[in-house]
Amino acid sequence: MRLNRRARLDTSQIRDRRGMGRGGTVAAGGGVGALIILLLAMCTGGDPGSLLQDSGTQVQAQPGDIGNLETQCQTGESLDENPDCRYVFYVNSIQDFWGDAFSQYTPATTHFFSGQVQTGCGLASSQVGPFYCPADQNVYLDLGFFDELQTRFGASGGDFAETYVLAHEYGHHIQNLTGQMRQVRPGSGPTSDAVRLELQADCFAGVWARYATSTDTEFGEPLITDVTEQDIREGVEAAQIVGDDYIQERFQGTVSPETWTHGSSEQRQRWFLTGMETGDPNSCDTFSARQL
Repeated sequence: MRLNRRARLDTSQIRDRRGMGRGGTVAAGGGVGALIILLLAMCTGGDPGSLLQDSGTQVQAQPGDIGNLETQCQTGESLDENPDCRYVFYVNSIQDFWGDAFSQYTPATTHFFSGQVQTGCGLASSQVGPFYCPADQNVYLDLGFFDELQTRFGASGGDFAETYVLAHEYGHHIQNLTGQMRQVRPGSGPTSDAVRLELQADCFAGVWARYATSTDTEFGEPLITDVTEQDIREGVEAAQIVGDDYIQERFQGTVSPETWTHGSSEQRQRWFLTGMETGDPNSCDTFSARQL
């Protein structure tokens, strides 16, 4: 994936809070199943703080680098000094697209943090993984999550895998703005509302990916200038890695569809590709789909 080094970036869409979660302890998952659920939880209406605090195990929060993306990432040339500036590209590109495609769109803020972070949904640990909080309409991400995908989950990594994760979270923001998120009924299983919500967010991520290279900023220039077949494979692989069946098989040795909350690897890949191939948000109506 090629980024436009001549572009101007909008750092008002991010908050770099890395290094502010030093010290102290936060509750994290008890047992493998709870840990994996927490690691990949998307906070689609629940309270990550309560999820963590109820589980009973204490984990020392890990220190991170002092945040500096807001001051260092003003232009595309900043990539030469700080490769993490690519995350500002991603956030800007995703929001530029939805701002053009969705008349009701209001920007969200992405918070980069380390260790733990206070959100409108409660206190959250890095163990929760990337998540969207509907209470404050913000996205939260510890960048160490992408290392976890490779070292613990076996992903090959790559820039487009990272964009898939962020675009998925912004898919939840769209669901919150449309009111779809508030209509989700509690429960789990392969056809549950929870799974349908996650698959729709995957599809929305694919819609953005379809137009990533043709989405211009307010300055009339695209932030992402090239997406290759290899990039697409990275995104599809990332969708596979976060499938419920893949995670359960890898960490528990058995697959229990009745406990699914995010969908299988096949489902997540297929809905991501549906969004990308059609480029139409209307094709992402997983709640009316007879087959997920």
